[in-house]
Amino acid sequence: MLPLVEYGKEFCQKLTQIKLSRIVIMVFIILILTPLFTHFYLSNIERSSNHITHNAHSHIDLPEDLNAMKEPDLRIGVEELIRIKGSVLSELRDMERKRQKLLLEIQSYTKNIEELKQELVHQQTNLNRLKISVEQAEVAQREALQQNTPDLALPKRLTADEIPPILPSLPPSQIKFCRMFSCFDHSRCSLTSGFPVYLYDPDQFPVMNDGWDVDGFLKTTLKQTLGYNPHLTNNPKEACVFVVLVGEALKDVDDVSENVGNHLNLPPLDSNALKQLPYWGGDGRNHVLLNLARRDLTAVSGDVFSSVDTGKAILVQSTFSSQVFRPGFDLIVSPVLGPPGGDVWQECPQMLPARRKYLLTFQGEVKSNNNRTPNPSHGDDADLDREHAELDKFVIEHLKDLAKTNTADKFLFEFECVPASDDNVNIGPQDWALCGTDSSRRTVLRDSTFVLIFAPTFPDLVTTTLLQARIYEALRCGAIPVILGGDQIQLAYDEVIQWRRVAIFLPRARITELHFLLRAIPDEDVLLMRRQGRLVWERYLASVQSTLDTIVAVLRDRLNIPPIPIDTVAAISVFNETFQPIQVTVPVETEQEESLGPLEPPYNSPAFRRNYSLGLTQGHEMWNDWGDPFRLYPALPTDPLLPSDAKFMGSGRGFRPIGQGQGGAGKEFSEALGGNSPREQFTVLLLTYEREQVLLDSIARLRGLPYLNSVVIVWNSPRPPSAELRWPDIGAPVHVVKAARNSLNNRFLPLDNLQTEAILSVDDDAHLRHDEILFGFRVWREHRERIVGFPGRYHAWDINTQNSWLYNSNYSCELSMVLTGAAFLHRHYLHLYWKWLPQAIRDKVDEYMNCEDIAMNFLVSHITRLPPVKVTSRWTFRCPGCPQSLSEDDTHFQERHKCINFFSQVFGYTPLLNTQYRADSILFKTRIPHDKQKCFKFI
Repeated sequence: MLPLVEYGKEFCQKLTQIKLSRIVIMVFIILILTPLFTHFYLSNIERSSNHITHNAHSHIDLPEDLNAMKEPDLRIGVEELIRIKGSVLSELRDMERKRQKLLLEIQSYTKNIEELKQELVHQQTNLNRLKISVEQAEVAQREALQQNTPDLALPKRLTADEIPPILPSLPPSQIKFCRMFSCFDHSRCSLTSGFPVYLYDPDQFPVMNDGWDVDGFLKTTLKQTLGYNPHLTNNPKEACVFVVLVGEALKDVDDVSENVGNHLNLPPLDSNALKQLPYWGGDGRNHVLLNLARRDLTAVSGDVFSSVDTGKAILVQSTFSSQVFRPGFDLIVSPVLGPPGGDVWQECPQMLPARRKYLLTFQGEVKSNNNRTPNPSHGDDADLDREHAELDKFVIEHLKDLAKTNTADKFLFEFECVPASDDNVNIGPQDWALCGTDSSRRTVLRDSTFVLIFAPTFPDLVTTTLLQARIYEALRCGAIPVILGGDQIQLAYDEVIQWRRVAIFLPRARITELHFLLRAIPDEDVLLMRRQGRLVWERYLASVQSTLDTIVAVLRDRLNIPPIPIDTVAAISVFNETFQPIQVTVPVETEQEESLGPLEPPYNSPAFRRNYSLGLTQGHEMWNDWGDPFRLYPALPTDPLLPSDAKFMGSGRGFRPIGQGQGGAGKEFSEALGGNSPREQFTVLLLTYEREQVLLDSIARLRGLPYLNSVVIVWNSPRPPSAELRWPDIGAPVHVVKAARNSLNNRFLPLDNLQTEAILSVDDDAHLRHDEILFGFRVWREHRERIVGFPGRYHAWDINTQNSWLYNSNYSCELSMVLTGAAFLHRHYLHLYWKWLPQAIRDKVDEYMNCEDIAMNFLVSHITRLPPVKVTSRWTFRCPGCPQSLSEDDTHFQERHKCINFFSQVFGYTPLLNTQYRADSILFKTRIPHDKQKCFKFI
């Protein structure tokens, strides 16, 4: 701060010297002009006297008879006159040369005066900027002195350092009363532990009875997929929980049908083997027993824990009876039916149209179950089962009558299965069997708007694998589940997933209202539920990887332990110790004389401030909207805002209200950011490839830009920068990062040196004025969750084919995209581009070397369901003398047409939304070509 004050005093002294020099120049001009005007006046008098003399000589001195004069005298007189004329002309030429010289001197002095005036204004603007900077620095210093505690950042990891001690086992009668507060050792799971998870090797520590073994696919896949989970640890001393793989259990892995249903008479789990696990600790606390079903949905491993002493271990499976299930302690999961991991979008059909061929479908058959074990807690269990069976018969008869009614709605009900496979021969604890094969059921579900799913007839069943499998299949195909008897069951991960946004829960007794209810749901809500269902399926159910990640995340969420921070990409500089850039001050075009804001040192956006409060206040949004329950991010674009008066009543640290809260325009506006968020800066993220001089010119234009934190350049070229380059010194850090390979996806690398939430993504040839950049920055601060930028584009329906989209860059009053060649976006979306966006989209970008900006627009609109915001009137960016860009290739637009349609297939729909809104500064002059008309003709 002190150097800024000294610089301000020095500048005032220079300003005083400039004023003295201006006075000296004026005196000098007066001394020159006075002799000039005197000479001009005397010259006029001399001409007048010559004119009078000439007239007198003409009429008085000449003889009356010229013929009387002799020829020599006449010749002499003429020669004298010619001599006089030449002398006068020569004198006039000299005077003209002097006059021209004086005029040039006057012009030079006038130019110098104007330059000095401009310099005075420029220096006055710089002085104002320095005054603002000094004031802002003083405010920041006062805030730092008043601060009692430092900013929260990622805490130091604190874990346990010993294996669980042996404690007495829990009496069997107390097992069913286990809850997290009574049967879980929280001392091994501190808030800063990171929730380390230890996996028992299934081959090294088998827990099955003799002759049984865990499915080999599950063993191999679980070890591989859990290895990708950031919570996995190989050190049992620091582990918070210990995972044991229990099922799916088979006697002979190669012959599945031979073992179907055998486990119902003999539980495959060995209680003694559990107690002999090295870290069981006598009572099994902090152990998680995974019973994952995969192969057979009608004869699954069932509730294998019903007659086994599992101690204080948490049970995880897809079939539970009310006798065994402990709410808030045990965990219901979906069966593992998908691939190990990777992109799963190919499994899903398109979300449109909203109304499909069938309004409602069902495929299944009721079968009697001789293995039914009555629940003693229900008294006369047989009578209760009989009542439910009678109700199911009424339901079936009603549905059959519904299919015969005279209505435009189509129904498909199959209550009798064709015995074409072994799927429907033996059943487990549930009494509904699947009909048909997986492919035949998938075909029907893809044509179904809603699909009917029956809850188990036996009321003591909380959930069954078949029920969870039916929901899995429905969500995969985009059919909205209608769960009949939904008031008696629980679904997978229901402590964190809001299933009512995905499925319809209907009591059996309200079957007669089903048709009316389905008809009352509009297309908007149908698509909203279908989209939410696909979100839940892709994120939590689709693959083995997602299932295991979800199990770990739910258990961690119970303990309010924050996730592990998201990974960043190391920013490796293209320079090294022997190759350092040469920085020079490069003169650039003078920016318009306008004070746009203070010149501050780099100020990083606060990060990880909501480490422990995010899950408490926005836990449901993390799990059910477009947050991420698996990783922790430095900041989110949806972080909450304080009320307006909080910044003046106890929570004002970091805020810079305009006019200190009184408001204002012009001067007051330029002195502070204002708005609803604390002060911040932005980072320029620039992608370049073999256009060195164009790049340097673009960097130089950023000199003196307020609120600029740093410039990060992604060097996409395989060749390093030339050692001869002179890098412009712009008053802010410039980082040149080496890319691993040439890819347009590198535009959105989540580099570890991006220290601000606001990212200005620009092309290396984009030419934006300072006022345009700062106007865009201020607008983005009001729309932090959107893309805010300059070049607008839109997707247009192909009226010729009627089944595809076209990319359009023509002038339009309606937009749907803002290109990231000059746009602000939140840093959070860079992480999502690489972590959440399907790999197929990034591969398509590499294939075409195109469309990365379209992909980012798809991603942001998909997450927010909001269109971008276009600012000012800039539509195109031209760079005279630049090498040919990719957008000038003949195939550029054809590739972008294909990109939009391919991305729509991956997302299942087109998330881009049209907007007629544009943010323009007041009095901004819009320039429209002569052959175009403004969106509003007289505005």
